[in-house]
Amino acid sequence: MFLKPDYNLKSIYDIDLDELKNKGINALLFDLDSTLMASKTGLYTKKTLEWLDKVKKDFFVAVISNNNNQEYINKVKEVSDFPIVFEARKPNIKTTEKFMSTHNLTATCTAFVGDRPLTDILCGKRLGCTTILVDSISADIEKPIVRFVRKLERCTIRK
Repeated sequence: MFLKPDYNLKSIYDIDLDELKNKGINALLFDLDSTLMASKTGLYTKKTLEWLDKVKKDFFVAVISNNNNQEYINKVKEVSDFPIVFEARKPNIKTTEKFMSTHNLTATCTAFVGDRPLTDILCGKRLGCTTILVDSISADIEKPIVRFVRKLERCTIRK
C-alpha cells in the first residue's frame, strides 16, 4: 500500500498557514509525540508554544494521540490549552470522527498533521482530511534504530 500525503514537510514550522487558510482549512489536528513535542517528554518547547499561539489565531487546534499512559496524559493536559484526544487508535477513525462531529469539524476544512505515515497520514486520508507529513520534531536526537524504522515506514509514501 502506498500513501501520498498532501504535504511532505521537514517540520511543523514549515506549514504554510496562509496557503491552508486560502484552501478553506480552519482546523488542524496534530499528532502529539514526535510531532508537537519530543516523544514521551510531556513538554512543548518554547518555539513550539510560540508557533502554536500563532496558529490558534486562525485555526481550531487539537491533538489526536494514540498514547494511553494515564500519568503521561495528565502531564500533557497540564501544559496544553486545547482539546486532546488520547487512546485514539489511529489509523482507526472512529474516535477522531466522533471528536470532529462534537466540534463541528468537517474533513474538507481540516488538516491532519503527523510524523507517521501508517498511523497519522492513513487516519487523515481515511477521514478525507488534507494530510501533512512532517519529520520528527526531535529527529536530531533520536536513536539510530528509531530513525531506521522511520525510514522503513516512509517507504510506504508515494512521492
